[in-house]
Amino acid sequence: MYRYLWSPLDLGPVTVRNRIVFSAHLTNYARDGKPTEQHAAYYAARAQGGAGLIITEEHSTHPTDWPYEKLIHGFHRDVIPGYRRITDAVHRHGVPVFAQINHNGGQASSMYSRLPVWAPSPVADPLFREVPKAVTTAEIAEIVAGYARVAEHCAEGGFDGIELQCSHSSIVRGFLSPATNRRSDDYGGSIANRARILVEIVAAVRRVIGNRMALGVRICGDEFIDGGTTIHEAVEVARIVEATGQVDYINTSIGVATASLYMIEASMHIPPGYAMFIPSAIRKAVDLPVVGVGRFKDPLQAERALEEGHCDLVGVVRGQIADPDFANKSRARETEHIRLCLSCNQECVGRMGLNRWLGCIENPRTGREAQYAAQQHPAGDQQVQLTAKPSTVTNTAAAKNIPARKNIMVVGAGPAGLQAAIAAARSGHRVTVYEKETAPGGQVRLAASVPNRAEFGDMIRNQVAECQRLGVTIELGVGVWPGLVDEKRPDHIIVATGAEAQRPWWVAGEPADASDPFALRVCDVRDVLSGAASPAGNVVVVDELGFHHATSVAELLADRGCTVEVVTPGMVVGQDLGITLDMENWWMRATKKGIAQTTDLVPMGWDGTTLTLLHHPTGQNLTRTPDWVVLAVPANPVEWLYNDLRAAGWSVERVGDCVAPRRAHAAVVEGERAGAAA
Repeated sequence: MYRYLWSPLDLGPVTVRNRIVFSAHLTNYARDGKPTEQHAAYYAARAQGGAGLIITEEHSTHPTDWPYEKLIHGFHRDVIPGYRRITDAVHRHGVPVFAQINHNGGQASSMYSRLPVWAPSPVADPLFREVPKAVTTAEIAEIVAGYARVAEHCAEGGFDGIELQCSHSSIVRGFLSPATNRRSDDYGGSIANRARILVEIVAAVRRVIGNRMALGVRICGDEFIDGGTTIHEAVEVARIVEATGQVDYINTSIGVATASLYMIEASMHIPPGYAMFIPSAIRKAVDLPVVGVGRFKDPLQAERALEEGHCDLVGVVRGQIADPDFANKSRARETEHIRLCLSCNQECVGRMGLNRWLGCIENPRTGREAQYAAQQHPAGDQQVQLTAKPSTVTNTAAAKNIPARKNIMVVGAGPAGLQAAIAAARSGHRVTVYEKETAPGGQVRLAASVPNRAEFGDMIRNQVAECQRLGVTIELGVGVWPGLVDEKRPDHIIVATGAEAQRPWWVAGEPADASDPFALRVCDVRDVLSGAASPAGNVVVVDELGFHHATSVAELLADRGCTVEVVTPGMVVGQDLGITLDMENWWMRATKKGIAQTTDLVPMGWDGTTLTLLHHPTGQNLTRTPDWVVLAVPANPVEWLYNDLRAAGWSVERVGDCVAPRRAHAAVVEGERAGAAA
């Protein structure tokens, strides 16, 4: 099984023990332009987890390149101690580690550097909207020298190889692309001219690192922009790279990091392996090993890509962000225990867009590896063990505050409750989870019932599998009330009862017919997903949450034949879909399905017939007369059980939406904290 995935491969002077690559991606872990202990702990966790090769995030090669705050400034020598920490940490696990080096060129801003942005031509990036300075021949030489300087720092820092980022956000990509290179000198025009700077950088870097380090080039196969690079030109660039005789492998990419970023870090709406046509075409044209990327969720998908000859190595990034032990579990044939990535992009890509450090919606330890390592191996303990007699060490360990094994009751099997159970069981406690529904998952289970959001359900599958592995008991169809707590007598209770739908003030009072809760033809999105309500005809979906709640249900209703309009008080429907890279594809699908979107409308009243909406830019009242109104509005925390138990004097804590209704990442983080502290 997986005979291709576990075969070694030579990348020049470096041998990788398997074909799983933890490819370069931003983390926002840097401080003051330097790598941190968190970088070292983060990469070391994936090396310990069995990855064949680690490629770090980009290291900037020139002071004009500072597109985001927490960039590693590789052109300063003071990065070298941080490099050593990273490479030493990864090498302890017998894994090679490469450094990706880059200059972002025109895909940047002068906000941090206070210097003009450099690019091949004065073509403004659609995201940054800043017209760059077209570099002179002398400045091109300076750029090339910058790459060589950073490569030298990386060599001194102990890296095993260098990867040149020439793909989704790079000045080299800017030169390669006809869309951004409008030069008429030796660096513009023909593909050979546009690739000239790349060839010069390859030569300069190879001169510095010699033959003791590997050298790779990452190429964009299709930019998905008008007039940009397509797969045919990407293949020609790959041939040019191979012809230098100085490159050991080619990595691949798809899209441009600003104009078509949603194709680079694709969400669950885009199928796994969607970019495989790029490495497949390049591999047919060159003899160099080729890395393929594109939302690989499990080892079987990676093995098939290798077996079918599309690539020689497989980049698995989000899969190893979610589960650092992805490779080891694959090799041990414990694939059912892999914490599969959801491709939700909420805590990885989404946090990057908010200038926050990288995390993971379902792995609360991602982004905190250094913190957990410090807790497990405090410096004081290490010093005692090195200097004390054996008896003293034993007494020190016995004196530690190790919690006694407790009986923990968790109420609610949503993401917060299940994570609390996992963390408590990991600490050695006996844990029982009680869930009033007949299936675990809470609101995540409902969210995943929408066809194009089905992968979100992997969160619950992952958590339930981990609970089973740790011996957690899950009792389904059992509601909890204070009397049951009195009967079970747990040592500690964690309440994760979630939130319930509530009607906003602007909906008319209770329906005249109490036997029909939907007599006013208004319902919450969760009523649609659960099947409790079946809106038909003309439907207005009110989006006050700005995320998947309204858009997913709007699509579901449109697929059922409804005429759908989504209205929102915001400036755009589903405004937070932008940071998870779901916005572009939502617009495409909504247009195809005829879903109308209207912004700047504040609901003011619904009486069962007329929906009154305030257009707040003008102060005018508008009306709609739909057959149904569907609500994506703030929920109400279910907190009565927590309040009753606390009043009765029980040891109790609450987590997740019963504290305050939020998104799944908050539930998981709180569940982890509560379970670990139980």
